Amino acid sequence: MENFLVSLESASRTLKTADHMTYITFPLIKDKRLLIKILSEIYSSVTSTINAIIQYEYFYKRIVLHSDAAMNFRTFRERCAPRFGISQEDISKIIELFSIIEKHRQSPLEFVRKDKFVIMSNNAHMDIVTVEKLKEFLIIAKDMLKKVDSVVQKRG
Repeated sequence: MENFLVSLESASRTLKTADHMTYITFPLIKDKRLLIKILSEIYSSVTSTINAIIQYEYFYKRIVLHSDAAMNFRTFRERCAPRFGISQEDISKIIELFSIIEKHRQSPLEFVRKDKFVIMSNNAHMDIVTVEKLKEFLIIAKDMLKKVDSVVQKRG
Protein backbone atom coordinates (compact mmCIF):
# COMPACT_ATOMS: atom_id res chain seq x y z
CA MET A 1 0.00 0.00 0.00
CA GLU A 2 1.30 3.45 -0.86
CA ASN A 3 2.37 5.79 1.93
CA PHE A 4 -0.32 8.33 1.06
CA LEU A 5 -3.03 5.68 1.50
CA VAL A 6 -1.69 4.80 4.95
CA SER A 7 -1.69 8.50 5.88
CA LEU A 8 -5.26 8.90 4.59
CA GLU A 9 -6.41 5.91 6.61
CA SER A 10 -4.75 7.31 9.72
CA ALA A 11 -6.34 10.73 9.11
CA SER A 12 -9.76 9.17 8.69
CA ARG A 13 -9.43 7.11 11.87
CA THR A 14 -8.30 10.04 14.05
CA LEU A 15 -10.97 12.30 12.54
CA LYS A 16 -13.68 9.78 13.46
CA THR A 17 -12.29 9.70 17.00
CA ALA A 18 -12.31 13.51 17.23
CA ASP A 19 -15.84 13.67 15.82
CA HIS A 20 -17.11 11.08 18.31
CA MET A 21 -15.41 12.86 21.20
CA THR A 22 -16.87 16.23 20.12
CA TYR A 23 -20.46 15.22 19.48
CA ILE A 24 -20.98 12.26 21.84
CA THR A 25 -18.35 11.96 24.58
CA PHE A 26 -17.94 15.65 25.47
CA PRO A 27 -21.68 16.47 25.85
CA LEU A 28 -22.06 13.36 28.00
CA ILE A 29 -19.03 13.84 30.27
CA LYS A 30 -18.81 17.66 30.17
CA ASP A 31 -15.14 17.68 31.22
CA LYS A 32 -13.59 20.82 29.70
CA ARG A 33 -10.11 19.27 29.76
CA LEU A 34 -11.37 16.93 27.05
CA LEU A 35 -11.35 19.93 24.69
CA ILE A 36 -7.55 19.87 24.39
CA LYS A 37 -7.59 16.13 23.66
CA ILE A 38 -10.16 16.69 20.90
CA LEU A 39 -8.00 19.52 19.54
CA SER A 40 -4.94 17.26 19.42
CA GLU A 41 -6.94 14.55 17.60
CA ILE A 42 -8.05 17.10 14.99
CA TYR A 43 -4.43 18.27 14.70
CA SER A 44 -3.28 14.69 14.16
CA SER A 45 -5.91 14.16 11.47
CA VAL A 46 -5.07 17.38 9.62
CA THR A 47 -1.35 16.58 9.79
CA SER A 48 -1.95 13.10 8.38
CA THR A 49 -4.13 14.53 5.61
CA ILE A 50 -1.46 17.07 4.66
CA ASN A 51 1.15 14.30 4.70
CA ALA A 52 -1.07 12.21 2.42
CA ILE A 53 -1.41 15.12 -0.02
CA ILE A 54 2.33 15.75 -0.07
CA GLN A 55 3.13 12.04 -0.48
CA TYR A 56 0.53 11.71 -3.24
CA GLU A 57 1.95 14.67 -5.16
CA TYR A 58 5.49 13.36 -4.65
CA PHE A 59 4.43 9.89 -5.85
CA TYR A 60 3.21 11.42 -9.12
CA LYS A 61 6.39 13.56 -9.30
CA ARG A 62 4.65 16.93 -9.12
CA ILE A 63 6.65 18.20 -6.13
CA VAL A 64 9.97 17.67 -4.38
CA LEU A 65 10.00 16.63 -0.72
CA HIS A 66 12.20 18.48 1.76
CA SER A 67 13.62 17.33 5.08
CA ASP A 68 12.30 20.55 6.62
CA ALA A 69 8.63 20.34 7.66
CA ALA A 70 8.14 24.10 7.21
CA MET A 71 9.30 23.87 3.58
CA ASN A 72 6.94 20.94 2.98
CA PHE A 73 4.04 22.94 4.46
CA ARG A 74 4.93 25.87 2.22
CA THR A 75 4.93 23.52 -0.78
CA PHE A 76 1.54 22.20 0.36
CA ARG A 77 0.14 25.71 0.73
CA GLU A 78 1.45 27.07 -2.56
CA ARG A 79 1.33 24.10 -4.94
CA CYS A 80 -0.83 21.30 -3.54
CA ALA A 81 -3.76 23.04 -1.81
CA PRO A 82 -5.09 24.74 -4.98
CA ARG A 83 -4.97 21.43 -6.85
CA PHE A 84 -7.08 19.78 -4.14
CA GLY A 85 -9.54 22.68 -3.83
CA ILE A 86 -8.40 23.75 -0.37
CA SER A 87 -9.14 27.46 0.08
CA GLN A 88 -6.97 30.14 1.66
CA GLU A 89 -9.53 30.47 4.49
CA ASP A 90 -9.11 26.76 5.24
CA ILE A 91 -5.34 27.15 5.22
CA SER A 92 -5.65 30.10 7.63
CA LYS A 93 -7.72 27.95 9.99
CA ILE A 94 -5.17 25.12 9.70
CA ILE A 95 -2.38 27.56 10.60
CA GLU A 96 -4.47 28.76 13.57
CA LEU A 97 -4.92 25.13 14.68
CA PHE A 98 -1.16 24.50 14.43
CA SER A 99 -0.49 27.70 16.36
CA ILE A 100 -2.85 26.75 19.20
CA ILE A 101 -1.27 23.29 19.48
CA GLU A 102 2.23 24.80 19.54
CA LYS A 103 1.18 27.28 22.25
CA HIS A 104 -0.36 24.41 24.22
CA ARG A 105 2.93 22.51 24.09
CA GLN A 106 4.93 25.53 25.28
CA SER A 107 2.37 26.89 27.72
CA PRO A 108 3.41 27.41 31.34
CA LEU A 109 -0.23 27.62 32.46
CA GLU A 110 -3.55 26.23 31.26
CA PHE A 111 -6.89 26.29 33.01
CA VAL A 112 -10.62 25.79 32.54
CA ARG A 113 -13.03 28.71 32.83
CA LYS A 114 -16.76 28.26 32.23
CA ASP A 115 -17.11 26.51 28.84
CA LYS A 116 -13.58 27.32 27.71
CA PHE A 117 -10.09 25.88 27.91
CA VAL A 118 -7.61 28.75 28.31
CA ILE A 119 -3.96 28.50 27.25
CA MET A 120 -1.65 31.19 28.66
CA SER A 121 1.62 32.07 26.97
CA ASN A 122 4.75 33.54 28.55
CA ASN A 123 3.73 37.09 27.62
CA ALA A 124 0.29 36.69 29.30
CA HIS A 125 -1.47 36.28 25.95
CA MET A 126 -4.48 33.94 26.16
CA ASP A 127 -5.71 31.49 23.55
CA ILE A 128 -9.19 30.18 24.21
CA VAL A 129 -10.47 26.83 22.99
CA THR A 130 -14.25 26.44 22.87
CA VAL A 131 -16.52 23.71 21.57
CA GLU A 132 -17.57 26.01 18.72
CA LYS A 133 -13.96 26.53 17.66
CA LEU A 134 -13.38 22.77 17.75
CA LYS A 135 -16.42 22.23 15.56
CA GLU A 136 -15.05 24.74 13.03
CA PHE A 137 -11.73 22.89 12.92
CA LEU A 138 -13.58 19.59 12.63
CA ILE A 139 -15.62 20.81 9.65
CA ILE A 140 -12.45 21.98 7.88
CA ALA A 141 -10.68 18.67 8.60
CA LYS A 142 -13.66 16.65 7.30
CA ASP A 143 -13.94 18.78 4.18
CA MET A 144 -10.23 18.52 3.48
CA LEU A 145 -10.22 14.74 3.94
CA LYS A 146 -13.26 14.42 1.65
CA LYS A 147 -11.53 16.45 -1.09
CA VAL A 148 -8.36 14.37 -0.86
CA ASP A 149 -10.33 11.12 -0.87
CA SER A 150 -12.21 12.16 -4.01
CA VAL A 151 -8.99 13.05 -5.87
CA VAL A 152 -7.31 9.79 -4.86
CA GLN A 153 -10.41 7.73 -5.77
CA LYS A 154 -10.61 9.32 -9.24
CA ARG A 155 -7.00 8.40 -9.87
CA GLY A 156 -7.69 4.82 -8.79
